[in-house]
Amino acid sequence: MSVFHLIIFICFLLSISYLVFLTSASWCPPSAFPQQTTRQFEQRTDRFWEFQEESNIWVEVKLPFDLVSCVNDNCTKVGLIDQTSKTEEEHLANGKDVSNKTKNLKMREGDLTGLEENSYTVLPLRRRMSLTKMSDTSVWVTGESGSIYERFWNGVQWVIAPHDLQISAGRAVSVLIVNQTIFAISEEGNLYQMKLSDWVELKPAFNQSTNKEAEQSSVIQMKSGTVSYDGLRVYFCTKTGLLLELSEVEPPRWENHGRPPGADVAAIADMARIRTDVVYTISSTGDLYEYDKSSRPSWKKHLQSEETDKDGSLVPLQGCMIYGLSGDHSVSLFLLTKGGKLVERRLHQRKWKWITHGSPEDHHLTSITPLLEDELKERFFSLFLTTSTGSVFEYQIPKHLGTAQEDQISEAWQNHMHPPNAKAARGIPGLKFQLGRILFALDDGRLAELHLPGLGGQNSGPTNQFNRKKLSSKYIWSILDAPESEGWNGEYCTEERGPMNCIAGIKDEPNDSGNIRSLTRRRKGTKAQQDYLSLGTPRSRLVKASEEYRFPDNWINTSFRLRLVQAGVSFFIITEAGLIFEYLYTESVWLWLRHDHSTPMRGALGNYNGSVFFVDVYGTLLIRERSNNELAWINCTAMRKGRQIIGGPPWDGMSGKLKVTAEDALFFVSKSGRLLQFSVALRKFKWKDCRNPPETKLACIIDQEVFRENIVFVVGRNGRLYQYNKVTELWHEHHQSQHLVLSRLPGTAMRPSFFSLTGSLFMLSEDGGLVEYHWNAWNGWNWVEHGTPSKDVTLVAPPSPCIKGNQLFLIGSDGNIYLRYMDQLIWRWKNCGFPQNGDGDTRDQTEMGANDRMQEVCMDNDPTANLDINLENPNDQNRKCDPKVAPTRPIPFSEDSVIFELRDGRLAEIQKVQDSKWVWQRVIGTPTSSCKGSYLTGQERRRFGGCCWSELEPLSCLDFSSPRLCRSFFRPPITL
Repeated sequence: MSVFHLIIFICFLLSISYLVFLTSASWCPPSAFPQQTTRQFEQRTDRFWEFQEESNIWVEVKLPFDLVSCVNDNCTKVGLIDQTSKTEEEHLANGKDVSNKTKNLKMREGDLTGLEENSYTVLPLRRRMSLTKMSDTSVWVTGESGSIYERFWNGVQWVIAPHDLQISAGRAVSVLIVNQTIFAISEEGNLYQMKLSDWVELKPAFNQSTNKEAEQSSVIQMKSGTVSYDGLRVYFCTKTGLLLELSEVEPPRWENHGRPPGADVAAIADMARIRTDVVYTISSTGDLYEYDKSSRPSWKKHLQSEETDKDGSLVPLQGCMIYGLSGDHSVSLFLLTKGGKLVERRLHQRKWKWITHGSPEDHHLTSITPLLEDELKERFFSLFLTTSTGSVFEYQIPKHLGTAQEDQISEAWQNHMHPPNAKAARGIPGLKFQLGRILFALDDGRLAELHLPGLGGQNSGPTNQFNRKKLSSKYIWSILDAPESEGWNGEYCTEERGPMNCIAGIKDEPNDSGNIRSLTRRRKGTKAQQDYLSLGTPRSRLVKASEEYRFPDNWINTSFRLRLVQAGVSFFIITEAGLIFEYLYTESVWLWLRHDHSTPMRGALGNYNGSVFFVDVYGTLLIRERSNNELAWINCTAMRKGRQIIGGPPWDGMSGKLKVTAEDALFFVSKSGRLLQFSVALRKFKWKDCRNPPETKLACIIDQEVFRENIVFVVGRNGRLYQYNKVTELWHEHHQSQHLVLSRLPGTAMRPSFFSLTGSLFMLSEDGGLVEYHWNAWNGWNWVEHGTPSKDVTLVAPPSPCIKGNQLFLIGSDGNIYLRYMDQLIWRWKNCGFPQNGDGDTRDQTEMGANDRMQEVCMDNDPTANLDINLENPNDQNRKCDPKVAPTRPIPFSEDSVIFELRDGRLAEIQKVQDSKWVWQRVIGTPTSSCKGSYLTGQERRRFGGCCWSELEPLSCLDFSSPRLCRSFFRPPITL
């Protein structure tokens, strides 16, 4: 048989075997395979994880956990994961020691008190935070918002001084201090030098002899910098991977050291103290390089061993250099791997070696805190490292001549956890500014000090003398507030004489009441206010009150019927039928302008840079803006990630505060009760879902960045107060007594000035009383219940805008408006009635004697203002006028006037003539009001009432001479 025939025969046999296999497989009865429909889910573990798309991480859930299915924001429970019934012995038999797992989370000297249920949550990376020491009395900080501030000891207390870059420079990411010269690196990679309290851009300039790889100064962008140990030079790594050196500041002297062959410089690990020209860098691929300008070649690569390769490549970040760990001439460089392990590159007896120190069990290390010079005299070295979940560990390394430490690693890790209800920022090194005192940046924007008892804290200044032998080895935490730019309550220092002075503090002097405020006075309720609600905490069960609450049908219309566009010039009104009218003053004439849209509107939710944001009956967010010489509508809900909304910010910013930045955004509440951020700066419209606090949906926004920069205060549908930090993206629940339930209406922020954070949020309670949430630097947060003006009157509408930092209008159930104002540090009520009543008791009412409250009527000096024009034609039966005030949220019209809506559809303006004396200025007839009466002077009557439509069709209103005025709309927008 030939080879060809043999091959044909083998192929024939294989084909028959394959056919037999297929046939036998088809003969298998169906019962041979298990039915998938009969299989049941068998839970064999108590640990489950949920993937968070927003943060792109896995988060461990707490059992029992509801399995929820959501379709178009309609969520239903479809299952439940509960704890298994296995005993601890069964877990031990399977090698799962639950008790040991719990013990690993405990501090060596404490228990799990205060441990949050989201302890396993991996924190986001805060890329702009940094800490830099200038001296024992000065620490410079860059916050996650890109701000720069200094924490300075003025001799009496710690104060905070702002040093922000100019708006055009963008956000700061780090600060460097070289021989008392201060540099800052912006997020765009530009370098700035502080000169006479101003930031001046410093561009690198190289000599012609610099090697050809040097880039032009116009395109060099800095990534990070490190100051040498002698404090005379600074090294930078650029975004393109170059190593630069600034050896002299005045005049600047730059050197370009290039990059390693075939690699780049992603981070500067350290600079040795003995050999000042040696710099250790880490590439973006995780390799360690050594640069020595005096050797040839200048760049040397440190190869990793097989043991270190198992833990992954190095993380490009700053390490820590220690001398004398294994002998007088030994050098150790501690670094971190991408696997979260601590490794050491050690030079001893002219030989390099790698040593792996590992990490605490179930923890991933993310940063190393460098040592202090004074610590080199101790018997052992302590490295402080932060983890990806916000804890701080101390790794103790005793001094010895040997090289083996494996037998001591298990006892070397000490867990200092984190401050109560706060986490250390991931990947941000701490700052040791004194022996026994370490500063850490917190994930929520604040600072925390880990210190020995008696050596640190908020009220402890620099300590120069202490007995080392008597120092305790147990560290404690102290939380330090950050300035307003980071969304917290740290006030900036002032130039005024006193304890808050930026240069030299002076102790408190007695105030008018003879009391002395103590600097060490403890804030009331401070601990309760530090609870943060992580977005990673999985919650699916909503509070019953949240589900049961239903908004009235006209909730949007009454809360957002009126909107100011330009003070004293233009505002909008939305009628109950959904029509949009603008009351506009142009060329010495007041007129009405109608803005048509295909769908009826429900409210005007915001005003930004000449554009007004409306919501229609379907919850669609629309922008009315000028497009060239025409007016245009923009559908925001139709954009990517757009949602249907029910509410927005009550005010468009504090009166007189014109600040337009590249991060400007408006916040809205979706129909599903989530907080939505809509970016509007530079017309780069973008939606972002900020979600909602656990266990509650949102009802309304109380304040957006008027009371606190970067903070949005909201009320949940459970009647409780929350805040959202748009920088850290964290939710915070404010302490609130159980009996106090807030109404689901917008509120008002009140601050005496821009320079002080002292102020209040004013809201209504569910039973119609006025509630104040007050903050000052001495007592912290406190609730104050103002009640109602009298026993038979409740408050029925959101508060008015704040006037002069101490006056507020409220609308009563009797149709009168009431002024709540402060007179000589005492809150008083005053009844300002409504435009047509001139009777009333003019006696003041203080907080004392609340059961017999009297009212003071705001009298109008113009006797004709109280005359009912309708009486001119008493036989006219078509006139339906009710001059009492309607429960509609009022709006400011100028710094000293407020616009109210009357029950008959007209508008009324009240104006301040003295400190607390208000008069009704006029009543404005509207195109849809059934009452045409108005209180105007003769000149105003000749000009008032001009009505026009967008189609320029005249109405049956008072004539106006120039129809072209109807084409006027907004003033030109601000150009960034």
